[in-house]
Amino acid sequence: MVIYIDGTDVILGRLSSIVAKKLLEGEEVVILNAENVAIVGKRDRIFAEFKEKREIGSSRKGPFYPRMPDRIVKRTVRGMLPRDRPKGRMALKRLKVYIGTPAEFKGVKTEEIGEKAKVKGIKGTTYITVGDVARYLGAKF
Repeated sequence: MVIYIDGTDVILGRLSSIVAKKLLEGEEVVILNAENVAIVGKRDRIFAEFKEKREIGSSRKGPFYPRMPDRIVKRTVRGMLPRDRPKGRMALKRLKVYIGTPAEFKGVKTEEIGEKAKVKGIKGTTYITVGDVARYLGAKF
């Protein structure tokens, strides 16, 4: 069974943990609109954190950190999976993340993640989107 999730205004960490659980249960997950996923916190601190992650290591040996929004979301989910075990590696292969909504997924009914995961329901929250972070890191999409 395939689960379609719209990432618009969903908090990145909560989305990732829910998706990781579903992947480990054997479900296939497709995340749409990855550039609209929210990261909660102060803008300057988030930018500094991601820039620091991007600059760690060397360009040859890594660790490599992505700059495209779909890859950032996938990398966050990867961090919540036991990828050193076959179960975790197979789970990661069942995840697909897209920027925007491709033509093949137009009109597909998406599953709601839950009100606690939506950033719009939390009052006084400052957040930016993964797309903003990706543009800051130099991604063109």
